[in-house]
Amino acid sequence: MTEGKITQLKIQNRDKDRVSVFIDGEYAFSVSLLAAADLRRGQALSSVEMATLKQEGDVHLAYQRAVRYLGYRPRSVDETRRHLVDKGCDSDAVEAVISRLMRQGYLDDVAFANYWVENREQFRPRGRRALAYELRQKGVDGDVIDSVLERVEEDDLAWSAVAGKIERWADLEEYAFKQRVVGYLDRRGFPYGVSREVADRAWNDVNSEE
Repeated sequence: MTEGKITQLKIQNRDKDRVSVFIDGEYAFSVSLLAAADLRRGQALSSVEMATLKQEGDVHLAYQRAVRYLGYRPRSVDETRRHLVDKGCDSDAVEAVISRLMRQGYLDDVAFANYWVENREQFRPRGRRALAYELRQKGVDGDVIDSVLERVEEDDLAWSAVAGKIERWADLEEYAFKQRVVGYLDRRGFPYGVSREVADRAWNDVNSEE
């Protein structure tokens, strides 16, 4: 892009914090509202100045989108990167924003993995196998996954997962009852040994005398 003059500065309809910059009558790039405060119609910009403004604008846009995305719940680094790419953000801007967010502590895969596991423990218990799969899908490194899952107590989690459901199976014969419990826990990533122990405990629980 050669030297040109700003012919129009227009606040965007969809994002009032961004301003479209037109050079010699054509849209060239967009910048933040704050950056636009230093620009004016008729101002001449060199190719280097335009490239710098464009890059700063791309980073600002990517950062806005990342912060908005992170506002719903914690995310992994890879999740955030994929989201920004899917939104069409410039690749260099994406990496700059990822680095910035990591420095600021807004992106931390160890913290994210711990959040994910704690959330599952509280609301939707899963075995280590299922948790590891979910975290891999989020792009979390294997060493981080192994470290976070070391503390997971599968016996307690398996019981939490099934405790509220055993009454509905109470009328089944012992074999069918235990198969139902084992199958339910298997689908949630619990190992067979743990599932069998919980099935035995559940059967004894529903058949214990008052």
